[in-house]
Amino acid sequence: MFQIILSIFIAILSGPEPERPNILFIVSEDNGPELGCYGAPIKTPNLDALAARGVLFEKAFVPQAGCSQSRASFLTGLYPHQNGQIGLATWKYSMYEQDIPNVTKSLHKAGYTTGIIGKLHVNPEDAFVFDWQPEDVDLRGSNFKRKKLNKYISEATAFMTQSHKPFYLQVNFPDAHEPFLPQVDGVPTRPLNWQNVEALPYMEINDSTLRQQTADYYNCLMRLDKYVGDLLDALEKTGKSKNTIVVYIGDHGADLLRGKRTCYEGGLRIPMIIADGRSNSTSKRDSNMVSTLDLYPTFLSLAGLKIPEYLPGVSLEPSLNGEEGEVRKYLFAEYHTHSNHDPYPQRCVRNERYKLIHNLLPEVENPGFNYTLDHVVQYTENDIRKNADSTIWKAYINMKKPQEFELYDLENDPHEFNNLADASNHLETLELMKSKLLEWQKQTNDPMIDHEIARKVFDAINTTGTREKERTMVPYFDWMYPEKMVWKRP
Repeated sequence: MFQIILSIFIAILSGPEPERPNILFIVSEDNGPELGCYGAPIKTPNLDALAARGVLFEKAFVPQAGCSQSRASFLTGLYPHQNGQIGLATWKYSMYEQDIPNVTKSLHKAGYTTGIIGKLHVNPEDAFVFDWQPEDVDLRGSNFKRKKLNKYISEATAFMTQSHKPFYLQVNFPDAHEPFLPQVDGVPTRPLNWQNVEALPYMEINDSTLRQQTADYYNCLMRLDKYVGDLLDALEKTGKSKNTIVVYIGDHGADLLRGKRTCYEGGLRIPMIIADGRSNSTSKRDSNMVSTLDLYPTFLSLAGLKIPEYLPGVSLEPSLNGEEGEVRKYLFAEYHTHSNHDPYPQRCVRNERYKLIHNLLPEVENPGFNYTLDHVVQYTENDIRKNADSTIWKAYINMKKPQEFELYDLENDPHEFNNLADASNHLETLELMKSKLLEWQKQTNDPMIDHEIARKVFDAINTTGTREKERTMVPYFDWMYPEKMVWKRP
């Protein structure tokens, strides 16, 4: 009896448990930080407004610049080589197993109602727990034709309104994935054309072809901004915005030259904005290096849940509270393949000033170079030669068959065209970055620390890719990981 009375007394003193926040997680496709609030020359008033009441992360990155690979990573909190999703789900690449812990399982178990609109794009799909998704098939997949975009808002409104428990809703918009549709349903109202813009600076080529592609990419981002605004208005009308944390990211950089499917800044760097509706704080810009691997631990922390020790990321909650969080000195990323057309194993590390890319098979050509030229941007090597100066031309051609190491001084060469790996005055920096990369590979049990495994994976994917480009996952699991998965370790 005494224990019961004591428990009641303690409960009265401590008061009711704080209401757990809702999480509205907005993910856009194939766009880097080319938004107004990041200094891009386009109007994105809704995302700018979100940044004005939240935290804008100036240096946010993904661990691999590919759709499925990036999404599996932010949902599991693990690098692609740790969770197994090294290529596209549509090409039958998959995580190692169904039992892998992830955002949706953790929040569902904690009592959250989980929902998703748009594509998941990670295998196996039943590794994830979604209590709800729209019945309309156009709102359950990639929707690159941009059908029924207004319905994303109405479906989200219904879910948020009807949820009587804290909710996690992931809304995956199709913009700005290829094709770059300049206008859909009258949005944007005034599409840009090549005469209105300069090509994205990290391409370092500014002809009319790349300027038009940039213009249509910007058109996609302006359309994205419109629907993000509609979604945030819908949240406000539900009356739940004051207890909802809104998180916005792009899944990786633009599908343009030196962007998606590379380890360059144009592929790995993304926008990340987090606004906590419970807070009255104004805009903050966080200049520390952060990763989408930090999102899973952040969501757990915000929900009052314990963060597993095996996760390589950290919670960003301190930054949301105006405090100084953990500061990364080094940030890591990787590349394996996308479809079966473009395998090329790479690992990279950056600090505040330098970036090192390790091309694990420097003796072979990178098939992704010609694939991007031929099938994505419809550009040729002659076009590059004609429109670029000799330094830029050389850097592009070196992408076709890179040397083993690429070292860039991001302070003086932010677009990574001057490789310093052979410069005698940067030998000390090169060795430091190589040692940090190797240390990370050991810590994360990277199977491609053995270059023979990297070659096996490359050969298997490349061989499959030359046979009618069939959508067949290569049998890489036997080579890719030690016996115990990281989340199963004692």
